[in-house]
Amino acid sequence: MNNKPRSDPARSVPGTDLDARAMAQRVENSPAWRMPRKSAFAAASVMLLLYEKNRQPCMLAVLKTDTRGYPWRNQVALPGGHADPQDSSALDTALREVGEELGITADQIRVIGSLGHFSTIRQTVIEVFLGIWDGDPASLCLDPTEIARVIEIPISALRQIHEMKGFSGRDPDISELTYAYEDVTIWGVTARMVHFLLEHII
Repeated sequence: MNNKPRSDPARSVPGTDLDARAMAQRVENSPAWRMPRKSAFAAASVMLLLYEKNRQPCMLAVLKTDTRGYPWRNQVALPGGHADPQDSSALDTALREVGEELGITADQIRVIGSLGHFSTIRQTVIEVFLGIWDGDPASLCLDPTEIARVIEIPISALRQIHEMKGFSGRDPDISELTYAYEDVTIWGVTARMVHFLLEHII
């Protein structure tokens, strides 16, 4: 069952040229990844945040800390985390985690909808929510126990890699699917989320 949350973005976010209504339509019509049947999977949510910098659409990613024993050590990820018992929905989980990790409040985000569920090799199923953010990366307040730094990635750079490596129109194997940008590389389930965004939404 497709359980994407409904939203009604009536206009682009002030201060940007990102078309919220067009993106909402694409999300609604996209083939969302389904929740796996295994009940043993832990639930998590992330927020794929788009914003504009110098009139150019960008994606906000984070580099996880270099902490020994931390499962996501030194990995590029989207802000988010595991569900807590007090979270009333998967979207609440994503918004809470974005606030805790980056200091971004829910009123700064226009939630477009859910891109569906993505499974990891660590038996976690992650629901990805697409949002447009009207904040400034320079003003973020990072949680130093989890986040080493913020990574601002132009969508044009991701698109160039996507096309140059021949990812368009096909579903590459996870071992092949990587997006290298400056000094970091997006791989694993995060790369799968980026691939979905570029193929179906942007």
